[in-house]
Amino acid sequence: MDKRELIDWLKEEYSQFQALLDEIGPARMELPGVAAHWTMKDIVAHLSGWHPTLIGPMQAALHGEPKPRPPWPAHLQTDDEINAWIYERNREQPLSEILAETHQQIQQLLAILEALPDDARIETVHHGGKDFYLVWIGEERFLAGEFFDHFHDDHEPDIRAWLAKTEAA
Repeated sequence: MDKRELIDWLKEEYSQFQALLDEIGPARMELPGVAAHWTMKDIVAHLSGWHPTLIGPMQAALHGEPKPRPPWPAHLQTDDEINAWIYERNREQPLSEILAETHQQIQQLLAILEALPDDARIETVHHGGKDFYLVWIGEERFLAGEFFDHFHDDHEPDIRAWLAKTEAA
């Protein structure tokens, strides 16, 4: 895969994600029960809450700067602790701000990829019947589709099941 194909793939993934959000619609974005007590807004905030751990280091590597610290307090170590922090930080945020943050992050990622040389090293790794795309910046590699990979693997099945249930009700 080359740089242009990766950018096109990410744009298509985002378009599909947006289509799902549009299907859910603003009226259902804050209904609980999508995944345990989480709403769709909570899931989007969760995905966006982790995205700086990709974007920040990629930007730093691109500019030859030190890797930034994650946005959560340093004493938080486990995924569950970090997820709880992300949830608490975002649960009172308006839906429009959560969606705007996600959009901004995707645009940042696309801008980083656009800034790469045309011959940037991008590897396709096949694992578990899926393709993953690793972008090399210097000696560091980054999972460019991490946002969408996590979404598809860990959240989309629950969302689709919840959506089917709410539409049947």
